[in-house]
Amino acid sequence: MNSKTLFSTLLITSFMLSFSQSYESHKYETLFSDDNFEVRNYEPVLKAKTYSEKGSNDNFGKLFRYISGYNEKNQKISMTTPVYMKEENEKSMMEFVLPSKFSLENVSQPLSGQVEIYEDRGGLYASVRYSGYSNNSKRKKYRKLLIEKLKELDISPLGDFIYLSYDSPYKFYNRRNEVVVAIKDFEKDN
Repeated sequence: MNSKTLFSTLLITSFMLSFSQSYESHKYETLFSDDNFEVRNYEPVLKAKTYSEKGSNDNFGKLFRYISGYNEKNQKISMTTPVYMKEENEKSMMEFVLPSKFSLENVSQPLSGQVEIYEDRGGLYASVRYSGYSNNSKRKKYRKLLIEKLKELDISPLGDFIYLSYDSPYKFYNRRNEVVVAIKDFEKDN
């Protein structure tokens, strides 16, 4: 290998590693897995939540300002995964999972009245994983696949479908997205 090829390989590898992620993630136990479908039991976790008008793109900015220090303690809070998103009536909702070191007693409260901190109780969820950049057609396609799998396994969904994104927009390869829905119950013999 000549020096130019070696240098190019090292440069590209360094660039790709600089965009790799090692964020804390919302913890769960996988109870059942079949290809890209899973049933999970999520642990309780603190989340920061915000809403905007449907079609608006300012939810990420509001939450990012909060974790960047726009809070009572002017405290920087580490980014975690996944980012939770859903459409409700005429609003778009986004949530960031907060690092596990925080509780309702020690978390810095937001200065913005548009960001709410709350404890998500966790629980049983069914999920379908997909890759690439997410968009409306992919969300519809994988939501439909999740509905079909739930019917096949005779599992009852509860509530709204939620879309999860695990990756920075700067990550180009091996992107992870999911559609999840809470489920009533799950028997392991399904």
